[in-house]
Amino acid sequence: MTISYTLKVANSRFGGFSKLLFRWKGSIYKLLYKEFIVFVALYALLSLVYRWLLTKEQKRLYTKVAQYCNRSTDLIPMSFVLGFYVTLIVNRWWAQYTSIPLPDQLMCVISSNVHGKDERGRILRRTLIRYANLSAVLILRSVSTRVLKRFPTMDHVVEAGFMTQDECKKFESLHSDFNKYWIPCVWFTNLAAQARRDGRIRDDVALRLLMDELNLYRAKCSMLFHYDWISIPLVYTQVVTIAVYSFFAFCLIGRQFLEPLEPGQEGDLDMYVPLSTLLQFFFYAGWLKVRHGQWDLCPAGPQPCSCPRRSLSKIHSHARKQGCTLSLHPCPSLCLLPTAGSATPQGTLSSLTPLLRPSPPRKPPLSPAFATARCPCSPWMTCTRTCPPPPLQGSNSTSRLVPPRAQLQ
Repeated sequence: MTISYTLKVANSRFGGFSKLLFRWKGSIYKLLYKEFIVFVALYALLSLVYRWLLTKEQKRLYTKVAQYCNRSTDLIPMSFVLGFYVTLIVNRWWAQYTSIPLPDQLMCVISSNVHGKDERGRILRRTLIRYANLSAVLILRSVSTRVLKRFPTMDHVVEAGFMTQDECKKFESLHSDFNKYWIPCVWFTNLAAQARRDGRIRDDVALRLLMDELNLYRAKCSMLFHYDWISIPLVYTQVVTIAVYSFFAFCLIGRQFLEPLEPGQEGDLDMYVPLSTLLQFFFYAGWLKVRHGQWDLCPAGPQPCSCPRRSLSKIHSHARKQGCTLSLHPCPSLCLLPTAGSATPQGTLSSLTPLLRPSPPRKPPLSPAFATARCPCSPWMTCTRTCPPPPLQGSNSTSRLVPPRAQLQ
């Protein structure tokens, strides 16, 4: 994910967003400063050569070349090329982020549908979520350099508690040319089927819900694998890169200060520093560096703007240890909270008096000829009945609020 800065602009005050321009971590300055320095150095070198080393005839020839290069910059559709490419890059980057498998939803389904408060039930739930987390760790190892550094070998995965030694031997005994992240999903389905036969899962509907959530979880792992496997076509990248670099190569020559060809001819203002050209380089090259920042091919790469996959592995580890154990704890007891207008239990009791009072006897229904439809706004209308006063605040029970059954009849 990108560097978070929302807390810095939480208040809409004067100069709030201006502070973001001076941030270095995750900024465009950090990505672009090397290329920017090279461009400024080359521009200054050509300017010095033109001003001090060229003769008049050479300056005339250079003026014609510079005018040609300046006209050529208008022929390169930079806005169209970069707009199309950056839109493709950002959409792909966000799609990869939404494909990251998170264990929360699957953990809730396991906790609510796999029953048993004994030791076997607890181990069963933890094993199911461990298999799901193992599948995510295996796929993250193949797409993220950070996770691969955290788990360089399968022994590190075993030490982290995502799989046992026997499971590691079975996993390595199955040979495949592709990523074997799907093997823990197969173990998950076999264990869930065994839990259904043992009565840990009460019916087929609960088993179907569990399998559907697992399929969604596995589909996200598969999408990450395919995003890492199939990149954006190289032709797109080459076209955009050549367009940007050729554009600024023409700008180096065509945006120089040119002396007038005739002695009495009025020339352009000598600014020494081409502000508009530098801003143009900052914008166009900055958009190109968005792509080179590996937002498209590797959002989990070593850049500071990449997704924190090591934190994701910690999330999976925490869910494996604590998530499915919550079903062993009893739910909090149900209680009635005080209303907004009463901060004490007595005030709450008095506010419930109209609700606990018996309703008046119903009138016989009208004949069909005189029947009228009930207003749909009647539940929100103000009651016009005269109600008896509420009970004394010194009462210790709510039995006075509920009349005897004979009175209700």
